[in-house]
Amino acid sequence: MRYLLLVSHGTMAPGVHSVIRMLLGDRDNVLSYSMEDGVSADTFVENLREVIAPITADDSVVVLGDIIGGSPLTNTLNTLTERGLLAKTIAFGGLSLPMAISALMAIEDELDDSTLVSNVISEAREGARQVELAFDDDEDEEDL
Repeated sequence: MRYLLLVSHGTMAPGVHSVIRMLLGDRDNVLSYSMEDGVSADTFVENLREVIAPITADDSVVVLGDIIGGSPLTNTLNTLTERGLLAKTIAFGGLSLPMAISALMAIEDELDDSTLVSNVISEAREGARQVELAFDDDEDEEDL
């Protein structure tokens, strides 16, 4: 099985996971964990080990972390290394809901690694843009 693992500071990863459940239903292959305020790196790793316990040596993992170089993503990759899973892991920083949905769809469609990476990076780039607002010059502010 290929897993999608969401990790972050605060409650971002569980929040994204919650929205995935709301939009797409519960998925057995989506896991999430976050480093909340006041939690040490050791406690994070200890609890993360429980979260990723279902992942076996036969599985692969797509990790989406909030910040490249941040403690949650770094500790997650170290923990996956301990489990002998790093060679079967694809990792991204910049976690967003569009990236997570794109990764999950690529996993479910059984896309190859290169296409999965391309799709997730493309979604990340396209997902961050300004929303252009157009206003009619004749409208009163009250009509907005």
